[in-house]
Amino acid sequence: MEVYLAGYNVDTAVLKELEEKSGKREDLTPEVLSAAYARISRDPRPINEIRESARGEVERSRRSNSTIIFKMGHHSVAEHAIFNLDIIGVSRLAMEEIEKFRLCSYTEKSQRYITLDKDFVIPEEIKGRQAEKMFVNMIHEQNKAYFALFGKLQEHVFAKHADLAADPKNHNLLEGWAKEDARYITALATESQVGQTINARNMELLLRRFASHPLAEVRALGCALYEKISDVAPSIVLFHEANDRDLKTYPELRELAGGILGTAAADISQSSSPEVQLVGSTENGDNIIAASLLHVSSDISYEHCLSVVQNMPGEKKMEIFKAAWRNMQFYDSMPREFEYVNLTFDVVLSAACFGQLKRHRMSTITAQPYDPRLGVTIPEAVKEVGMEAYFWGITDKTAEVYDAIRREIPQAAPYILTNAHRKRVLIRLNAREMYHISRLREDAHSQWDIRNIARAMSRAARQTMPLVFAATGGKDQYNEIYKNVFGRTPKVGEAVLPGERKIKG
Repeated sequence: MEVYLAGYNVDTAVLKELEEKSGKREDLTPEVLSAAYARISRDPRPINEIRESARGEVERSRRSNSTIIFKMGHHSVAEHAIFNLDIIGVSRLAMEEIEKFRLCSYTEKSQRYITLDKDFVIPEEIKGRQAEKMFVNMIHEQNKAYFALFGKLQEHVFAKHADLAADPKNHNLLEGWAKEDARYITALATESQVGQTINARNMELLLRRFASHPLAEVRALGCALYEKISDVAPSIVLFHEANDRDLKTYPELRELAGGILGTAAADISQSSSPEVQLVGSTENGDNIIAASLLHVSSDISYEHCLSVVQNMPGEKKMEIFKAAWRNMQFYDSMPREFEYVNLTFDVVLSAACFGQLKRHRMSTITAQPYDPRLGVTIPEAVKEVGMEAYFWGITDKTAEVYDAIRREIPQAAPYILTNAHRKRVLIRLNAREMYHISRLREDAHSQWDIRNIARAMSRAARQTMPLVFAATGGKDQYNEIYKNVFGRTPKVGEAVLPGERKIKG
């Protein structure tokens, strides 16, 4: 056996220093890895020798990549090329578009931990028009409200948690709680930044989507991204221009939906449906997962396993689940067999909460535009400090500005909405991902808004599949959950969550 480290991420500043010392090098491109790995299936040489050859023949490697991707249709070779991108000064609204791509990695500036400044994006669509002054004035009023809320909330949090405040080491934590709630009044136009890791295949898809996007900011970002990567890796990002699929499909669907639905949706209200509603689930989910666990652990057909499970009493079925869970710790994921059943939720949630839910990219998430008619989510702490009416005043005025802009420039109107404004989301996920959301988002350290949503989702999941979801709950409650299922705490107790207490066995 031989293993070679073929490459790893290197800061571009280091690569520039290398070129300054040793001269211009053509092989400082991820394309050579794509080309080398594409040849593995037909070249008898060891991979490390193929890579060496590819580095020495960069132009030939590029021609090979183009042929393999374009003519032969093997787009997967582009996945071996990886880009790390610093994306700075984009709006929170545009950030939602960036983070739609599920096979990428993101680390975003957190409005929960960083005191916001007054930087915001003015949409190109309204620059130089009558709506610009109205937009800017409203943003200034929202930002003023943020600092007013932050000051009140900070005093409140420190007084409410005087025991924690007594230790200066906890001050950043307490300030973070105040920032967390104050940010609900800031606009989706607020600037943010993100570090993104993306392979070339997904970059091509992103660029194509961005080129077709209705927002000028998103289109401009796509152009800026392509400019940065096109010189480095021109042969593996080929189909990056706007196309009819991305330009026309959803506008045509919206027109069709308007004709079909008519005015049925005209009277949307905050109380028209629950915040979290289970609208679909796999029938007989408990039996399906139990049968899947038997199937993978035997040489019997799935159909036969399912027929056996269907005739089992509930206690006997629970033994199968217990066997799957007995050796788990709080950091373990559910067995893959839990992916065979699905849940679909209709969720009405704030922009702040959606920013966290959209991180669960292994689920299927589609969303309607933000709509002031769905109301706003106001943090309880804002009510506790007596600023609820002030908060409503800002959001009501924001809604008026939104309506004024929407009448003239509809695509730019959402920029003015706040983190408290809501949208309706449809999310479909399997049981394994539901457990991941439950462990992470129901944890006591999770933010309250997403914690409330996760709890409601878990509650509905347990009602429809009581055996499958018998062990849901936040990771901080794992010992208690385990004890409820098995009558004892886990035997293995050495694992420690970074920065948290030890889980005792």
